[in-house]
Amino acid sequence: MELSVTDLRELVAALSQSDIVELSLKSSDFELTLRKPGAMVGVAAAPVASIPGPEVVVSAPPPVVEPTPASTTPPVAPPGKASDLVAINSPMVGTFYRSPAPEEPPFVGVGDRISTGQTVCIIEAMKLMNELEAEVSGEIVEILVENSQPVEFGQTLMLVRPV
Repeated sequence: MELSVTDLRELVAALSQSDIVELSLKSSDFELTLRKPGAMVGVAAAPVASIPGPEVVVSAPPPVVEPTPASTTPPVAPPGKASDLVAINSPMVGTFYRSPAPEEPPFVGVGDRISTGQTVCIIEAMKLMNELEAEVSGEIVEILVENSQPVEFGQTLMLVRPV
């Protein structure tokens, strides 16, 4: 059984969206344990690879994972954009959708006022529709992704001017 970086990211995304606290996979080539932060377990293991979301513990050989630091502050706008803008980034690899269904109006558009917790789009990952909620109140200044376009983990989807 082989796991690509994309497969691993999708597993992490699915775990973080579920009520599952720990997931273990074993094969002749590797052993992988995904555990949500703060989960109580009987035996502690040293993390070998780290990615945002659940703690990842991998036993020989570890997959190649691009670590990204977890942040408690809202993400900032990409370079070259106004510094007062806050980016809404994709928390997972998937497909970006602006509306809940093709015939429905988009969740938000440029110029719309949003509030914290409001759904701004959907990211489809592994046949699961994940609603992405705003982490900041403000005005949508720019939508950087086209409807039905594939997105990467951490890709900036929208820019918001906080209020």
